[in-house]
Amino acid sequence: MDPRYEKLLSCLEQVRRQTCFVPEVGLVLGSGLGGFADEIKTEAVVEYSSIPGFPVSTVPMHRGRFVFGTLDGVKVAVMQGRVHYYEGYEITDVVLPVRLLGLLGARTLLLTNAAGGIGEGFRPGDLMLITDHILSFAMNPLIGPNLDDLGPRFPDMSHVYDLVLCRKFRTAAAEIGAVLREGVYAQLTGPSFETPAEIRMLKSLGVSAVGMSTAVEAVAARHMGLRVCGISCISNLAAGISPTPLSHEEVTAAANAAAPVFKSLLRRGVALAAETQES
Repeated sequence: MDPRYEKLLSCLEQVRRQTCFVPEVGLVLGSGLGGFADEIKTEAVVEYSSIPGFPVSTVPMHRGRFVFGTLDGVKVAVMQGRVHYYEGYEITDVVLPVRLLGLLGARTLLLTNAAGGIGEGFRPGDLMLITDHILSFAMNPLIGPNLDDLGPRFPDMSHVYDLVLCRKFRTAAAEIGAVLREGVYAQLTGPSFETPAEIRMLKSLGVSAVGMSTAVEAVAARHMGLRVCGISCISNLAAGISPTPLSHEEVTAAANAAAPVFKSLLRRGVALAAETQES
């Protein structure tokens, strides 16, 4: 057995020893957004550190645990915190958690992050629906022997971000009166923030937001056949656009400020996502 798949199955077994909960929707919470898990009617909590071999986040404010429960009747598995490639993990470990969500039963994955804004008129605190991504500057998680038990060797990525789910989130934003921008997200490796020259390059490629996560998770999820939707919280303006030096504290503060609207959008979006899954 491929050691990557063997490790994944081992993590699945360890989680199943703690809960038999089967989620409909998986949700990954990015920097400053972990508080959304408080909205969940909790049935079980599994600490990442309780799963032998599971990657544990070293980033401040990333709690590092799964919260299983219901949100307005929808069965959800929430990741409070994620790991990043820049933390020194192998790329297969970076995407192991979302693959585990798929094996636990989730068929829909909602990805969130805090990102630097590049798009015209973007401001800190804006929310952006990810309509596509660029992963060319980071590691593709499917490199290496294909895990045939998860998906095909050459998965199609024409619509990484499910068109129906995107429409549902537009509807959710309209229902709660929130402004939801849209654009292409680019993942770079980090951990250094991008240079002004890199931001100019990304802008010339049509990128609206940039960060250090999400795209690799989306690719791994689509490889497994999960339906994916992504939302970025624009936590800062990118280098060369922002008049001030960039910092993780700025990212977290802006995400915290946008949290109330973001929570409302996610709550309504999860309900609509579940309706879509049933249809």
